[in-house]
Amino acid sequence: MTALRFWLVTVFGLGLLRPAPGTWGSLPPPALVLGLLWLGAGGRTVNLALLVVAAVFGLGCAAFGRWAETRFGGKDPRQVVADETAGQSLALLFLPWRNPVDREAWMWNIALAATAFVVFRIFDVVKPPPARALQRLEGGWGILLDDISAGLEALLVTHLLAWLLWPRFIG
Repeated sequence: MTALRFWLVTVFGLGLLRPAPGTWGSLPPPALVLGLLWLGAGGRTVNLALLVVAAVFGLGCAAFGRWAETRFGGKDPRQVVADETAGQSLALLFLPWRNPVDREAWMWNIALAATAFVVFRIFDVVKPPPARALQRLEGGWGILLDDISAGLEALLVTHLLAWLLWPRFIG
């Protein structure tokens, strides 16, 4: 059980990488999306996969957060990146992915994934309301909910960019 908790909260060891373990923990969801699209998956499959990843790592973080704080020491230890994985998954939901049949569609998907990644990392670092207040909660919920907030805020901003601004500039 200890090994499962360790690998889950560190997202298979990504939380042990330096520098910026939170950035490393944010990488699996965009990589998953691009991999699924490359394999020919549609938007429904991509969204389902993201929801599963958000649920598994989010619930794992909530359940094992207090253990992780004891194991690694301190509130919201740097090694715990399951919260970033869950939040980043939310930032990628329901985006207008294109079937990557040509270079232009593939570049659109990469740009969309990169935008969601960067916007999420900005919100995760800056912690606009209500993220900072949520981070003060005890145990795993305090570790998780600020990143869920950042993920939802990044989702909104990425959708606004993808639907309102980019179509005027990108095919």
